[in-house]
Amino acid sequence: MMITARKASSGKTVQIMRSRSWGQAAVESITAVVLRMNCAEVCLLRTSLVTVSFVVALVVPCLFAQGAKQTLEARRAELNRLLADEWEYSLRTQPELATQVGDDRYNDRLSDFSDKAIADDLEHTRQALARFEAVDVAGFPEQEKLNHALMVRSLREGLDSAQFKDWEMPATQFGGIHLGYASLPFDSPFRNVKDYKDYLSRLGQIARVLEQAMGHMRDGLREHRMPPKYLLEKVSTQAEEIADDALDKSPFTEPLKKFPASISEAERKQLREEIESTVKNSVAPAYAKFAKFVREEYAPHGRLDAGVWALPDGEARYRFAIRHQTTTDFTAEQIHQLGLKSVAEIETQMLTIAKAQGFNDLKSFNDHIRQDARLHAKSGQQLLDLYTQYRDQMYGKLPQLFGRLPKNKLDVVPMESFRSADGVPADYSLGAGDGSRPGRINVNEYAPEKRLLLNVEAIAYHEGVPGHHLQFSIAQELTGLPPFRKFNLDLNAYTEGWAFYSERLGKEVGFYQDPYSEYGRLQNEMWRAVRWVVDTGVHSKHWTRQQMVDFFHEHTAMDDQNIETEVDRYIAWPGQALSYKMGQMKILELRERAQRELGAKFDLRIFHDAVLDQGPLPLDLLETKIDAWIAAKK
Repeated sequence: MMITARKASSGKTVQIMRSRSWGQAAVESITAVVLRMNCAEVCLLRTSLVTVSFVVALVVPCLFAQGAKQTLEARRAELNRLLADEWEYSLRTQPELATQVGDDRYNDRLSDFSDKAIADDLEHTRQALARFEAVDVAGFPEQEKLNHALMVRSLREGLDSAQFKDWEMPATQFGGIHLGYASLPFDSPFRNVKDYKDYLSRLGQIARVLEQAMGHMRDGLREHRMPPKYLLEKVSTQAEEIADDALDKSPFTEPLKKFPASISEAERKQLREEIESTVKNSVAPAYAKFAKFVREEYAPHGRLDAGVWALPDGEARYRFAIRHQTTTDFTAEQIHQLGLKSVAEIETQMLTIAKAQGFNDLKSFNDHIRQDARLHAKSGQQLLDLYTQYRDQMYGKLPQLFGRLPKNKLDVVPMESFRSADGVPADYSLGAGDGSRPGRINVNEYAPEKRLLLNVEAIAYHEGVPGHHLQFSIAQELTGLPPFRKFNLDLNAYTEGWAFYSERLGKEVGFYQDPYSEYGRLQNEMWRAVRWVVDTGVHSKHWTRQQMVDFFHEHTAMDDQNIETEVDRYIAWPGQALSYKMGQMKILELRERAQRELGAKFDLRIFHDAVLDQGPLPLDLLETKIDAWIAAKK
């Protein structure tokens, strides 16, 4: 860029180039002109000194400002371009994620889990991190600085996690690759013939992804990177059951049970034949092969110790898991001690209810709860009806708690049968970002007579509203945020912390009136405190699985079915169980701080909106955000 200023008396020009500093270039250029002037010109300059000084004083600062502004605009544009490119890369290489968030462009593809794809992804992450770190965010709006910080943080964690080669252990009884693809029919759109054709294309690729997974599992076996043997035996059983399902019972033929009205009978017939043929001749044999591999070749070599400490990189792996899942620097020992302290505090509250019901101690009251058939479900339908009832009653109270409410709807549905035996009491499935697919509370109907009713109300608020469904749906509907923040599913300390915090909100709007229901809410509090103790116990202190079960029995009234699936979940997913109470604790701390500092100015609705209006955040950045909000309100 060049700016030219003409001096009329001599016809000479002063050219100021944007190099070195603007001020230095201007002074040197003007000095050079003066040195070339003759005496008459100098006299003329002397009489015009005020004018020249005015021009210099006016022009040079403008040149500074214009150059700085254009540089800032270019840097901001570069960051936005990089963010858009990285999101497109994520959707292109993770087509299942694209489907989940409502982007249909890759609905005919499945992810590539080959060695080359993993290596290419790591190299992409290294290069992307370098590009983002090269962006100077000085002068950026705070929101764009946050976009940059979150992306850099995510890319660095991705590289840090690669050392543990999690892709070599892709099969667990709780969230393994075999279960993820069996859920595909429940997370995909089926609106027209193209949707069914896309789904058919994906079915044809399942054999490939399972084969790639088995290759990585063989690598893990050679490197002694193995899940527990007894959990792998569950994996084999799950995969075998999916393979053996009759065609009309298979999860993969679920979309054939109800076609959209727009699809003709002839098209339905053709789609049914093609999908059933692919499931029978490709998908089911691939699952049978996977089940046999796990049963005969893989599971026999599974590790015998439950804790992740038993892996070659176990201690470092668990330290990373704690940092990633909690977004804090707490150590395993610190969390263990926090758990023990929290258990004792909650027991004091629970004892008050137990005594009010005529029991002198928690053990006798918990034994009564476990044995009283009236406090257990009678059928899966009863559980579905209760979750629906609690969803509906909470919807009516949301305006008391929030200024902004989500548009997307929430369904209550049975959990898929192929994962219910080893599943939690209920969980949440994300709705589509455009509202075309509602969110879902998936209710576990397996062995209902073994499931307590006491904590159903609290779980309903956790999984639905005002918990996961409200938080995720609001995030998806936010404007002004890049997609990677709106659809971030990997900040459990925030997302699970919010959902756990939401259980208390039912009490604040007048629910949990029945003492057993309130005891159930406290049971959920105890459940998450016990998690702090048993997760760190098994993965850091070398506890056995039986020690975990015994600690649950000692401090809760939870049913055996739930306890068994819970401890196996913690063993399969180290550190994740720590995120719930860590996030809830931080949100409660920030709420108390806001109430204390704002006094009469504090509005709970506005506080909740402030917690939710930036999408998921690490806990340290959430604290920074709320502190700034408090300062602005003051």
